[in-house]
Amino acid sequence: MKFIDSATIYVKAGDGGSGHISFRREKFVPKGGPDGGNGGNGGNIIVQAVPNLNTLLDFRYNRKYFAQNGQKGAKSNCSGKYGDDMIINVPCGTLIFNSDSGDLVADLVENNSRFIVAKGGKGGRGNTEFATAINRTPRNCDPGIPGEEFNITLELKLLADVGIVGLPNVGKSTLISVISAAKPKIADYHFTTLIPNLGIVKIAENKSYVVADIPGLIEGASLGKGLGFQFLRHVERSKSLVFLIDAMSPDPKKDYMTLLKELKKYNPEMSKKKRILCFSKTDAVGEDVKAKLKKIKLAQKDIPIFLISAVSGEKIEELKIEMWNKLQTEIIS
Repeated sequence: MKFIDSATIYVKAGDGGSGHISFRREKFVPKGGPDGGNGGNGGNIIVQAVPNLNTLLDFRYNRKYFAQNGQKGAKSNCSGKYGDDMIINVPCGTLIFNSDSGDLVADLVENNSRFIVAKGGKGGRGNTEFATAINRTPRNCDPGIPGEEFNITLELKLLADVGIVGLPNVGKSTLISVISAAKPKIADYHFTTLIPNLGIVKIAENKSYVVADIPGLIEGASLGKGLGFQFLRHVERSKSLVFLIDAMSPDPKKDYMTLLKELKKYNPEMSKKKRILCFSKTDAVGEDVKAKLKKIKLAQKDIPIFLISAVSGEKIEELKIEMWNKLQTEIIS
């Protein structure tokens, strides 16, 4: 499925129905009074988060949404029917912005959470509402009020417990395919991953979490270089991060600092997330290289370091357990 994580759509709530002008015609009731009913309210535009969606692809093809108008009032003081609401389903983790002002309108994180983005217009009053002791035969009514209408921008931030970040071609897709049932595209060239991939990791009964494989970051990603800038938003919600470094890199510590720097530039809060440093492809290096990797010193002493191989399975189970444990601890200082 093609992944779309932002879209702009036009929404129009229903207009209120107009009031009605009529008079009773009853036997033995001279000069029957007014009996025009009120118009019905227009329907609302409601955006609702649902768990079975993970892309905004539908909004690339359907960009206009209209709620039903309220019906007009009728005689015998009958009010018009209210217009039906238009419910727009989006993935959990969708943010809603006013396209004109850029203001954040709502952030739908929880399943089935909903927000009224455009309110329907109120129905107009019928002539019954205008009757007074002086004016017993009013011949006026109110028109319905138009419903709200504007453009909104939807932006999706994936809801993953653990975000896997790394430079291009370090084995992120291979790792997520090994620890979960996800089947991302895997190939031996840069930027194989063009969309974020989600996978569920199960380590025991009733113990599971969601991991996200984010397309490769490069230096300058926070400024728009490569693919990283487009998808950095998807690790903002992650509770912890796995920094995946190629064990065959000539300068693995520099790779780690590059990733950390780009995350900080994009959002300083990213540096406060719990993290794990993980060296991949260790089946392709010797014991001397492994020994050097284990001795790498980082600013935060409590960051665990793993040497893994998705091919041989080395330390994969231990890494899965550590990811789970990180989710149970507090954010690092």
